[in-house]
Amino acid sequence: MNWQDYITVDPAVLVGKPIIKSTRLSVEFMLGLIAQGWPEEEILRNYHISREQLRACAAYAQARVSEEKVFATAA
Repeated sequence: MNWQDYITVDPAVLVGKPIIKSTRLSVEFMLGLIAQGWPEEEILRNYHISREQLRACAAYAQARVSEEKVFATAA
């Protein structure tokens, strides 16, 4: 999955939040629906996006989290 084919960032759209290309649907919003337990089919039907677009949201999030660094500190 190449999430770059489906996700874009444009400072003029939603203050630069990552969105599904050609929409105003943010990755954050889509992940929120998934986290709330929305069934995939319901998300696809209600927001008129493809399965690939929804999976690209998850792939984008995974890519961002994989870049995160955590450092232990003394308590």
